[in-house]
Formats: sequence, C-alpha cells, structure tokens
Amino acid sequence: MADPDMMTPQELAEACAAQMWSTDTASQQLGMDLTHVAPGQATILMTLTKAMTNGHGNAHGGYLFTLADSAFAFACNTYNAVTVAQHCSVTYITPGALGDRLTASAREVSRKGRSGIYDVTITREDGTVIAEFRGHARTLNTPMLTDQSAAQ
Repeated sequence: MADPDMMTPQELAEACAAQMWSTDTASQQLGMDLTHVAPGQATILMTLTKAMTNGHGNAHGGYLFTLADSAFAFACNTYNAVTVAQHCSVTYITPGALGDRLTASAREVSRKGRSGIYDVTITREDGTVIAEFRGHARTLNTPMLTDQSAAQ
C-alpha cells in the first residue's frame, strides 16, 4: 500500500484525481476527459453535444460552467484534503457551438490556510477563449486518501 505521506507532490495529485474520478459520475456522463493533473492544476476536455446547446444553438452556459467547475474541483483537490467550492463565477466571452471540443485549464492562483483561488480558462480547439471562470475553494479537515485508496 502506498502511503500518501511518502508520495511526491505529482504522485499525490494523480492519486487524488484517480480517487475523485472513480466516483465523479457527472463529469463521466457528460463525456469529459481528465487529461492533465498536477499540484494545483487540471485540464479537462469535453465535446459539445446537441443536448448541451440552448435555444440559440449555442453552448448552454450551464454546461460551460460545469466543465469549468470540474476542472476547478480536480485542481483544488490535489493535496489530499477534501476541498469544496465556496464561490464561483463565470464570464462567457464567445459562444460555443455544437461539436466544439473544449478544453478547461485550471490553475491555482492562491492557496493560504484553508482558502484557495483558482482560475479556469475554457478554449476551443482553435484557441478561441470561450469563458473565464474563477473559483474560491475551502478545504475541509478530511483527507481524501487513506493508505488503501492511494494504492488503488
């Protein structure tokens, strides 16, 4: 069994992501792909399906928010401490369209005590920025991994 205290920061981030992904049915059912995780960082891809479009034929803002929120969650949960959203906001910049392959890239801006701030940029394949998201996180006093879950 791997001991979380003996892992490198990258190994710990990957183990935390694997633990979260194993029960994240929302991200999985929306077809998201977690492609990168590192301490304070995560990248998730998602293709916009017809079910994700609104009455204007554009990407529904709720799905864009969900994509960004998932990347935010994986980025702020890389330190073996259950961390939840305290406040989030999103600015929609350019409409997404049916079939767009979107990338949500999350990065840690600040992490002090139990509070963190994370920025997520959503882009489509041509590099156009679709939305900017900022999430404020709060760490709980609960470890994500036990020796048993880290070994899986």
